Amino acid sequence: MSRFDVFWNPVAPVAPVAFGFLLDLLFGDPHWLPHPVRWIGRLISLLEAGMRRLFPQGKKGEQAGGILTTLLTLAVSTGIAYAVVALARWVHPAIGLAVETLICYQMLAARALQKESMRVFDALNAGNLTDARYAVSWIVGRDTGTLDFDGVAKAAVETVAENASDGVVAPLFYLLLGGVPLGVCYKAVNTLDSMIGYKNDRYLWFGQSAAHLDDLFNLVPSRLCALMMIATARLCGLDGKSAYCTWRRDRRNHASPNSAQTEAACAGALGVQLAGDAWYGGRLVRKPMIGDSLRPVEPEDIQRANRLMYAASAAALFLFGASRMLFSLFLGGMV
Repeated sequence: MSRFDVFWNPVAPVAPVAFGFLLDLLFGDPHWLPHPVRWIGRLISLLEAGMRRLFPQGKKGEQAGGILTTLLTLAVSTGIAYAVVALARWVHPAIGLAVETLICYQMLAARALQKESMRVFDALNAGNLTDARYAVSWIVGRDTGTLDFDGVAKAAVETVAENASDGVVAPLFYLLLGGVPLGVCYKAVNTLDSMIGYKNDRYLWFGQSAAHLDDLFNLVPSRLCALMMIATARLCGLDGKSAYCTWRRDRRNHASPNSAQTEAACAGALGVQLAGDAWYGGRLVRKPMIGDSLRPVEPEDIQRANRLMYAASAAALFLFGASRMLFSLFLGGMV
């Protein structure tokens, strides 16, 4: 084994993820670039239409169709990702690295999350509530037509806090755990949940398996992301001690086992209260509060939440990447 191999073997699994993270910070998500998540979304739509024709309406039929949709989506997405990377590596290692870097870049959404949430900030800062409601409607699932200035700001902070895990830390975790195929598998699970994982009349049974699988896949990353937020809060000029205390107290204040993890850490770091009742599809959903109402949520909290998201993401990349390299070193580059 050459000296280069001794150095490169531990670094090889980490390099495309680190390069992809850097590309996301620099360029975000150009809409002109073909994106795997959009292809996964089209696949889910096709499979849903086919399964609804194949299986009868009703609980058992819709559950069966949903399970098959979920399994086929994961199999096709992960299989294609594995084949593309394997083919690129076979052509040339440099091409393999380039392809892996591009896919890793497309699995991450830190810059896009900042960009979309800052549109809300800009509208609030300009005093334009109509534009602020419209901007926040693109990044939240709740009804936004009746939100006031504080409500819009709070909704934007919440989505930055929650998506810090779903859009950045969790993809980093799975990319560094199992490479591009596992990273794409995670995004497929995430996309399934965002498209069919709703508890409404259409998807209550059909999307049940996708919603449960998304909860399972996010169980570890959401908690790690919350801990990264707590660890980096002071670096962002925020309250690390309050972030920890609020996380310990309120991390289960959500119907999802994962969503309140990062919201609680972020609320504590900012010293504000998040969550609470919200309207979805014209129906009021009662939800517990997260954090303490020490002051009203303000537009600047969107900026602070983004700084915390970036700091936690960078810390996660360092921690996960270092762990992956250590495993590779200890196992002789076999991992």
